[in-house]
Amino acid sequence: MTQLVVMRKLLMLVTLSFFTLNALQAQSMSELNTLRRINPSNPNSAVWNNLSNTSKYISVGVPVGCFVAGMIHDNKALKQKATYIAAAIILNTASTSLLKNVVKRERPYNTHTGIFPDKIKSDYAFPSGHTSSAFATATSLTLATKKWYVAVPAFAWSAGVGYSRIYVGQHYPSDVIMGALVGTGSAFICHWASKQLSKRKKSKMQQIK
Repeated sequence: MTQLVVMRKLLMLVTLSFFTLNALQAQSMSELNTLRRINPSNPNSAVWNNLSNTSKYISVGVPVGCFVAGMIHDNKALKQKATYIAAAIILNTASTSLLKNVVKRERPYNTHTGIFPDKIKSDYAFPSGHTSSAFATATSLTLATKKWYVAVPAFAWSAGVGYSRIYVGQHYPSDVIMGALVGTGSAFICHWASKQLSKRKKSKMQQIK
């Protein structure tokens, strides 16, 4: 039953992505103009390039760091949170990869002139993988800790990653928006699944007693 509900939530996430893409493509010229205003002719800014690259390192470092800390302090709850965060990031990566290969939206510089990328990439643009990973990490970390002083810097960082992907010319704004939705949605789905599993375990323990 749990697997069925998760599949339904994933289907809703994929359906939402298509509706969002169609709605944003209707504003394609406005979106392209926004991209051109943000993307400079020489996007090799150390600040935005480095911020953009933090996504893949932090999304791996957060669950690994939590798990190691849980091992050191023999903290079962912290290890469970690390597992949940890792699951959210894995689900996000799979969902993002699936959508990229289904939608097959070209990078903006492959379709339009006047876009200056920091590097040429061969994969598809929609949704932004860096952004989705950042938001999956920020959302899952926030749900796991429930602390405002964790949430504020986490989401400020993830929003910065999203902006940086437009700045370096790799994505349209809609790629970034959908990346944020996919990452956030993946975290909430895994959070819900984690709570369901926890309830089942408690129920079984009570039955044994």
